Amino acid sequence: MGVAGDNPGVSDESRTEQTPGTPAGPQPEPIRFFGTSWVDHTDRYGLRRVGVAVGSLGAAVAGCLVLRFAYQGLEIADVGSFVNMLVVIMFAICSAIAFRRTWEGFGKRHDPQSVASMRSLMMIGFIGSLLAYFFRSLKEAPGEKLHREEYRTAREQYEKRNSRRAGNPSKRKRRK
Repeated sequence: MGVAGDNPGVSDESRTEQTPGTPAGPQPEPIRFFGTSWVDHTDRYGLRRVGVAVGSLGAAVAGCLVLRFAYQGLEIADVGSFVNMLVVIMFAICSAIAFRRTWEGFGKRHDPQSVASMRSLMMIGFIGSLLAYFFRSLKEAPGEKLHREEYRTAREQYEKRNSRRAGNPSKRKRRK
């Protein structure tokens, strides 16, 4: 308990091989598009955030255009107003749920079973997920808060474990 491998936001690289110049202890987990620049906001972190914001907003707009063409296809096919309304409501609800789940995922990890069961709904509501990425990237790297908490906890546990060790226990003098 309490090793770097127990914490999903921290990699085990420090436990296998130390490379020169790498501090001992748990290493931060990279975030998509940011790597480990989120730790100290280096390596063009601000530009990356702008890029993620623009990219996610652009992808959401493109997705809306594709959905509009699909809706126009339904109108041309003359499937009826009930089906048209059903499709619009379905995409709106799925997008709202995807937005909420994605937004919550920036602050806590979802269990893998829940993620697997919601995968198809998240794909239908992809616009909501993209908008969540856009709004979150205006504040920080998406997932940075969660990764920072996990990294801080792992570092504290590492420091606590190492501060208790005072050398070889077999060489200690016994108290009488």
